[in-house]
Amino acid sequence: MLRTAMLIGLLWLFGLSAAPAGAAELVMFEQAGCAWCARWHKEVGPAYPRTAEGRAAPLRRVDLRAPRPDDLKAIAGVVHTPTFVLVEDGREVGRILGYPGDAFFWGLLAELVAKLPPVPATALP
Repeated sequence: MLRTAMLIGLLWLFGLSAAPAGAAELVMFEQAGCAWCARWHKEVGPAYPRTAEGRAAPLRRVDLRAPRPDDLKAIAGVVHTPTFVLVEDGREVGRILGYPGDAFFWGLLAELVAKLPPVPATALP
């Protein structure tokens, strides 16, 4: 599992699937008492900001029961937590419904990230 996550991170780092910094974000819709949200925060949350995915699409946590932020009002159909929505320049790229465990999460996230436009080589860190 760790090797898969590292391979995905390396591929991302070398520009095979990356987005410009600040252009994309991973929005996590969650709510208090969500056991699957807590599990994600325990298993993935600490590592996420240190990964290439986390740098390219920083995590943004949104309470499902709170008023929706204006810039996310166009995201419809979120009724279960956790729901992860990859957003790029204000538009939805794709989503992950639920949390199927860390190995599945990273694989599903890699599929979404592959839909982002590539970063020009000059924009890589």
